[in-house]
Amino acid sequence: MSPPIVTLLTDFGLSDGYVGAMKGVLLRRCPDARLVDLTHEISPGAIDAGAYVLRQSAPWFPHGTVHVAVVDPGVGSSRRAVVVATEHHRYVAPDNGLLTLVLEEAPPVRVRSIENRELWERDVSAVFHGRDLFAPVAAHLASGGEFEAVGTEVSPGTLVRRPWPVPREEGPVRRGCVVYVDRFGNLVTNLPVAASELATGSVEVAGQVVPVVRTYSDVSPGELLAYRGSTELLEVGCNEGNAAARLGSGAGLVVTWRLRSGS
Repeated sequence: MSPPIVTLLTDFGLSDGYVGAMKGVLLRRCPDARLVDLTHEISPGAIDAGAYVLRQSAPWFPHGTVHVAVVDPGVGSSRRAVVVATEHHRYVAPDNGLLTLVLEEAPPVRVRSIENRELWERDVSAVFHGRDLFAPVAAHLASGGEFEAVGTEVSPGTLVRRPWPVPREEGPVRRGCVVYVDRFGNLVTNLPVAASELATGSVEVAGQVVPVVRTYSDVSPGELLAYRGSTELLEVGCNEGNAAARLGSGAGLVVTWRLRSGS
């Protein structure tokens, strides 16, 4: 039998000991767990960015994986902490919209509020639920503990959902916006791209018109381009450069995609 997999996504960074403390709790309670870091470089408190990265990476893991996601500016407040089971995965997170995008693709089957204090660390910090609530509950699930033991059943319809920008289509023109900027400075938009739409038309962003191409090398070094990213969304990048720095822009920037006639 394969060891349980537990993934971690936080905004904690790696310069402090916060991630290490969470891993210590997980390994003390579930020694066989395979811990996988999705990222710890989400900007502090950036729930939408965390939601995007979780959606980008979590679905690729094997069935039965437990995902711990902690971007939690409301830690210690009245916000709920929850465990959510989809058909194939389980998520442990604050109920603040961090799970919005993954649950759009894989709807929740069961939800429980994290209430059973017997599963938590003995002395719970009001400002470090990642270590004292989420890590021990994830270890409980990963080690085969009952889902129902976590706490009270919650209606999936009551989970907090973050408003996510919806693209508009006006004939051959699609309008959307940047929803995420990766470490390379690529601007990820909310505009879906079908494989058949590669190299179709042009994109206007921050007053510049850039071609829609297949990959970076289809334009000269230093030139901007738009392309179908790995999450099947339109992205704007710069060959051998940083599009975000070049355009002086980031999340929320309006993007207009003009498709060629007849496409």
